[in-house]
Amino acid sequence: MTQAFARHALHPLRACAGLALVVCAALLTPVICAAAPATAVDIKKFAFAPKEITVAPGTKITWTNRDETPHTVTSADKSFASKGLDTDDKFEHTFASEGDFSYACTLHPFMTGIVHVRKQ
Repeated sequence: MTQAFARHALHPLRACAGLALVVCAALLTPVICAAAPATAVDIKKFAFAPKEITVAPGTKITWTNRDETPHTVTSADKSFASKGLDTDDKFEHTFASEGDFSYACTLHPFMTGIVHVRKQ
């Protein structure tokens, strides 16, 4: 009888420990997500979508070529540049500092975009 009582007496402790883990995970999730923000830009129909985007410093942007034609992502000041991207290829760049960063496809110069990096 004593063992049965002792076994049941631990259930509230287990429940509290489980609840504590859930609460900690819920509190840490926004911190983990905020530490590595990421944003996507699609390349489709010979355009960058979205054409303009505003992000916070430290944000990584991933461009994905959705066209069947190769494209590039090259900043006007040459601070970042991709190789030729085939269909479904990706290019990533993290924007560390504030500013406006215009870019274009070197193969199709009419394809342009801009990344605005601002503290939010």
